[in-house]
Amino acid sequence: MPLAAGLLAGGAALAMTTSAWAVTPPVAVVPGAAEQTADPSSVISAAAVSAARERVLRIAKSSLPAELRVSAWNALRSTRGDAAIAEWLAPGGGYDLAKQRLLDTRTRNRLFCERVIRTHTAEFSPQVRAAAERALKGSDADRTAFVKTGYAQAQQRDRAARDADTQHQVEVSATQRNFIRNTAERDPGEHVRVAARCALRADAADADVTDFFEYGWMLGGALDLEAQGLRSADAEALRHYTLTGLLKEATQAEAALKGAVDSATARAGAQQGWKAVAEHADAARDAWSAQQATAMAQLESWRNTADAARASDDELWKPIAGPAAAMQDSWAKEQADAAATLTFWQEMSAQAHESETRVQG
Repeated sequence: MPLAAGLLAGGAALAMTTSAWAVTPPVAVVPGAAEQTADPSSVISAAAVSAARERVLRIAKSSLPAELRVSAWNALRSTRGDAAIAEWLAPGGGYDLAKQRLLDTRTRNRLFCERVIRTHTAEFSPQVRAAAERALKGSDADRTAFVKTGYAQAQQRDRAARDADTQHQVEVSATQRNFIRNTAERDPGEHVRVAARCALRADAADADVTDFFEYGWMLGGALDLEAQGLRSADAEALRHYTLTGLLKEATQAEAALKGAVDSATARAGAQQGWKAVAEHADAARDAWSAQQATAMAQLESWRNTADAARASDDELWKPIAGPAAAMQDSWAKEQADAAATLTFWQEMSAQAHESETRVQG
């Protein structure tokens, strides 16, 4: 249907980490001497560097477009180490350049084909699935043709085949329509809500309701998951770049306290430096707390969907059971990533506030 094609195309324009504090330098022990406590500012900076690398690794291992994943791996494998990671995250750096490549028409067409394959099963949409696979393996011209006309034509062939299969035709009930109406109003995913509204639009037929259960629901879910991953990657790239700069300023200001002629002014500068780090970490913490709640809501929604599909004898529900379970797993990973990232920013906030207090003397 036209909206399905629009959703697929639009999605092309649309993030597991461990806590970095677990890999910060250990307290040094000098033989024959008392234990030496690591410099607090060095520990904080090391944690930030480790977290930035973990975030890039998360992108490299994600299901985000290949342009981002390959670029992330190149940064991780660079012989320039942490400097390469910092440059990749910086505005105008490797991450931004990779994002720009997603706007290229050829890239968008490839992503369209990949999305069709992920959301259209060979069981229900054999013509669409086969055409998408051929286009993906073909040339740029093949993929352009599929996006422009091939997808819609294959959809028509699949629908005609279903209409002719009287033995397996399913009657759409009022209960099913009410369920989709409820989904359009309450589902946590924006794209799922759009797909549900499309299935119930004024000129929609029973076939549109069937299409929602067979692929429209998963299409919306895939776009919601993709959008979440891109938003997370965008935000964390900027957050880690900003954190690096703020930490540099704070540690330099604290170091300037030693031997400062005007100790009051130097102390105020150090306090302000750590305050800026704390405020940045606080904002990131709040954002990830909200993101964790979003991921949990999606996880629960897809778990309920998978459970309902497995328990139902309704033919319309059968196609969604397996894909819904897979989507549940994907959102479980997103929720775990959000929880781990939230922990990092909570700890960064606590350490920055402690540093702000420490430099007060």
